[in-house]
Amino acid sequence: MPIAPLSRRALIAGAALLAAIGGATPAFAQAAAWPAKPLRIIVGFPAGSSPDLTARALADPLEKALGQPVIVDNRAGAGGNIGADAVAKATDGHTIGLMINGNMTIARLLNPAVRYDPLKDLAPVSLVGVAPLVLTAPASAAGGDARAFFDAARAAGDKWSYGSPGVGTVGHIGMELLKSRAGIAPVHVPYPGYPQVFNAMVGGDLQLSMLPPALANTQIKAGKLRGIGVTSSGRSTLVPDLPSLAEAGVKDFNLEIWNAVAAPASMPKAHVEKLAAAVSAIVRAPEMRQRLFQQGWQAVGSSPEGLANRIRSDAQVLGGIIRTQGIKAE
Repeated sequence: MPIAPLSRRALIAGAALLAAIGGATPAFAQAAAWPAKPLRIIVGFPAGSSPDLTARALADPLEKALGQPVIVDNRAGAGGNIGADAVAKATDGHTIGLMINGNMTIARLLNPAVRYDPLKDLAPVSLVGVAPLVLTAPASAAGGDARAFFDAARAAGDKWSYGSPGVGTVGHIGMELLKSRAGIAPVHVPYPGYPQVFNAMVGGDLQLSMLPPALANTQIKAGKLRGIGVTSSGRSTLVPDLPSLAEAGVKDFNLEIWNAVAAPASMPKAHVEKLAAAVSAIVRAPEMRQRLFQQGWQAVGSSPEGLANRIRSDAQVLGGIIRTQGIKAE
């Protein structure tokens, strides 16, 4: 039986399909061959810091997933911005970074001298972990519950003070955001770090502060501080006994610290997607979820698009406070 000749439409469709396959093949081949040498994770904080511990937790399983050694490279300084700048400017195709939210959102808003643009020079890969801050007060703080505490804070006006580990930190910007949402007016007092903030609270020099969950939990359980609520939109498994600030009547307030993997914006999309798939699978694995939880994080393991959405949202909200208050990093 003779075979009917192909129609012109079928020939055109076939040609288009072959062209599409041909065009996609180099990208797939490129992704399959990557990484071709050891991968370097730059961390903008010293060894033993929270971002460093997260990067090292990822390194071994990432090495197994990608088939190349993964090296953690600490480039500490400027609140992580030195490391982020090194990632942004990397051109070897095998350098990525483990960063905190400030490095990827508001770094340049706080300090125009920062040499990279977080929104243009970095490619989002995956959101690794998130955590709320804990609004804390001295153990003897006024108010029987969170709502009563906020009533007392409103009545005190600027007679109360709050502490943070420095101008432009999330403990500073987050509290300014809370002030705008809750109608309170405590005065900011910056300190060198969270240990000094804690000591000032215990000593009666401060009436409130936002602390990381691990530090807050320890001191609350020891009876040295009182937990008012968590800054996330809902309750957190990291601090299960505390309400969210929304439950205390603070509307439209959601503040979390987070860390994420980012690549230079110049990294090919196929490489970013391959890396994101590997990181996401690693972070979502039960053993890694538990390891991150022990470090004080709720595991996420997002797509690049999910991380990009988070970056845009945080940059808009926190950027608004920075511009309104004229906050500049010291």
